[in-house]
Parts: sequence; structure tokens; C-alpha cells
Amino acid sequence: MAEKKARTGSPITPLLAERFSTRAFDPDRPVLFGALLSLFEAARWAPSSFNDQPWRFIFWNRFYDREGWQKAFDCLTPGNRLWAKNAQILVATVARDHFSHDRSPNRWGGHDTGMATMALLVEAQAQGLAAHVMGGFDPERLRGEFGIPDDFHPMTMIAIGYAGSPALLDPDLAAREAGERTREPLDRILFEGAWAQPVRDRQNPPTP
Repeated sequence: MAEKKARTGSPITPLLAERFSTRAFDPDRPVLFGALLSLFEAARWAPSSFNDQPWRFIFWNRFYDREGWQKAFDCLTPGNRLWAKNAQILVATVARDHFSHDRSPNRWGGHDTGMATMALLVEAQAQGLAAHVMGGFDPERLRGEFGIPDDFHPMTMIAIGYAGSPALLDPDLAAREAGERTREPLDRILFEGAWAQPVRDRQNPPTP
């Protein structure tokens, strides 16, 4: 698979610069169980408000639980099914909507689950695995199929495996796979001092 290293404006760790949400998964190369557990161990150590750790994960392994994997796969939108069919592992990320210590609403639960998910993605990159987060799925179907409680909310699904050849994809998806990674420029997302206030250019260290 071609390198998809990001063109960054400032130096960043290769784990982030080289991370890429591929759609081309090798359907036959197995993910070892120890490597998979390392991903969830990384997620376990993500920060959270009050250290409440509102995230939960459910995973399905196509090589060991074809029936469960298929039920999870069937929760995906048709567009995601086109390529996720080759991923060995499917994961659901789920966020609790309240704090465990007093059951008050936790408006940061989704945010914290997102941070745990990012930790998982970075560890996947470190392990040489590919991971692609999906918003395209039916959360209520997932809830019903797998017994997710009402106070937990399905946030995303993730396809995990080893990257494969773009030739595994149909032509439209293969063309998207070959496209350059892009992001909004930093001056569109970063302000200094107030909303929409541009960052001042500083080449010299500050004067005490």
C-alpha cells in the first residue's frame, strides 16, 4: 500500500503523520489476540472527566465468531459494507451518559470516549495495524442485537485489520484511497486570544 504520510505544517510524531483510515483491508492476514488487546489497553489509559472512564467497547472477530461479526457487519450502512467486509475485527465504541459516582449527566462522555478511541487508533498504528472509524451504522439495531443498556450510547464502529491492496476495492473507492490526505489549514481551526483572532507570528523567544 502506498504511503499516506500527511504533509504537516509543523513536525509531529510519525504515529499521527502516517496514520491513515484505509478502506483496503487484507482479508486473510490474522490479527493476533495480544496485539488486539494492546489496542484496548491503550484506550483504557485515556484521560476522562473525574477519571470516570465512560467508554465501553464491544468487538467481533470474523475468524472466531463469524455469526456475531456478521450481525455487527449488518448494522453498517451499505456504503461501509462495501469495504469493511474484509476487516477481521469490528468494534463498537459506546459512551455512558452519566457519571458513575453520582449518576449526574456527563456531557463529556462522548468527548472522553473519543479520546479513548484516538488512543486505540494510535496504538493500532504503532502495532502496524490499520483502523478505520465509521459513523455510518444503525445505533438502535446495534443496541438491540447486542443488549446495550439504555444509558449507554453507541458512538462509532471501527474496522481493524492489516492494510491490503487498493485492488481489493471497487474503482471509485480505490481512487479515493489514492487521494492525498487533506485537513483544514491551521489558521481555520486555531485562534489566539478570541474567536477568529489569528495567531501572531513569533520567531523569537518571549521576553521575561
